[in-house]
Amino acid sequence: MKKILLSALLLIGISASLAAQNLAYVDVQFVLEKMPSHQQAQTQIDKIVESWNKEIQDEYKKIDEMYKRFQAEQVLLTDNDRKRREAEIVDKEKATRELQKKRFGPNGDLLQKKQELVKPVQDEMYAAIEKLAARKGLDLVIDKSSGTSLLFANPKYDITDDVLKELKVK
Repeated sequence: MKKILLSALLLIGISASLAAQNLAYVDVQFVLEKMPSHQQAQTQIDKIVESWNKEIQDEYKKIDEMYKRFQAEQVLLTDNDRKRREAEIVDKEKATRELQKKRFGPNGDLLQKKQELVKPVQDEMYAAIEKLAARKGLDLVIDKSSGTSLLFANPKYDITDDVLKELKVK
């Protein structure tokens, strides 16, 4: 009985504490999509990715040409030449896979370029959110777009438009 009473009092206390906090939410992804600086950064990233993809495709075309030439000339080659050409093809494939990993891998050039170009834009947005939260006396701001399980949110707590105004973005 004491445990039930203690649990009920604790639940009431937590509920009262949460009710006293000021909170809001913002759709960070929507804000970023509206920011011209983010759009410019994304355009730069897209061009870089396109360039790197072309570079890798060109390397795979070279490998394919090497292999076709090898297939056509294989019967005329000595064992040593055949092994050497096979090794060249394998080495070229390996180098191309390494290039692909270097560009698009988990810690690759793409991730670094995104951090270089997008992070300043995100920092600007987060600074605006912090400034707005301080001005409105908010205790908690939740990102609506982050994939957290926000099942329902009253629109009166949505400060997305206020963040856009703070950033002077239409």
